[in-house]
Amino acid sequence: MYSPTQITRQREHTAASSSPNSKMNSTVAQNTTFPDGYHPILVGINAVVLVSGTVSLSLMMHILKSSSTSITSTAVLNLIFTHFIFLVTVPFRIYYYVTSSWSLGRGWCKVVSSMIHVHMYMSFLFYVIILVTRLLAFYRKAEQLASFHFIHALLFSAGGWLTVFIVVPVTVCLSYGQTNITGGNETRLVATGLTALQANALRVLYRKHRQGCTYQQGFGAQLKSLCFALIMVACLVPYHMFRLFYLHHDDLGPVNEVFLSLTTFNCLDMLTFLGKRPCYRCAC
Repeated sequence: MYSPTQITRQREHTAASSSPNSKMNSTVAQNTTFPDGYHPILVGINAVVLVSGTVSLSLMMHILKSSSTSITSTAVLNLIFTHFIFLVTVPFRIYYYVTSSWSLGRGWCKVVSSMIHVHMYMSFLFYVIILVTRLLAFYRKAEQLASFHFIHALLFSAGGWLTVFIVVPVTVCLSYGQTNITGGNETRLVATGLTALQANALRVLYRKHRQGCTYQQGFGAQLKSLCFALIMVACLVPYHMFRLFYLHHDDLGPVNEVFLSLTTFNCLDMLTFLGKRPCYRCAC
């Protein structure tokens, strides 16, 4: 799989070919120039994400059977669904990295290639919702959320996913690979800002309760939120920082692919909930 910038270069490479078959053959030939030394790394990353991500989501679904119905728990459900959709495409990525070729059609190649970007930004959106909700509750703004009931969260989620299922396929079919994906600065600023606010919330609780902080439900909730924030920073920010450099150095495509694959480790974020059940209920 390649980033939109690389797909654009492939289109330029195959522009002289007229038939669909010759285009696919040229594209595959271009793909096989991907350095062999990177294939084991990419296979390993995707295999670990597929296995551990599937186990993580399975355990989380078992826990959610008795979870509370709140805005945060709805955001967590949406995050789980986002991870699930992406994990469905991971075996195809592994197939490509193992065989160094693609014979499943250019259309499906676009879908599989674009899903890693859709997963990254949808995950980022739900991370922001979870963290903002917890921070509003902490900074005495809970009354602002009182009128936003669980049914509203479900309706908002349904409308959001309906939009995604309409917009994303159209975008992938018409323009994926023709324009570069931007927004790295905004993602980095929001991620670091929310992490700083979450760390401050935890610091305030620690100073207030000291030795007894670990017995406070609020502390456990904010600790889990901080874990989400750190996962967001560790998995997403490095890719966006490197991408700014990569856009000016075309020869670093394989390295960019590794950084992009590392963003998928956020599929393991559900492991933060596999602690004591009271803490989980508090966190949602």
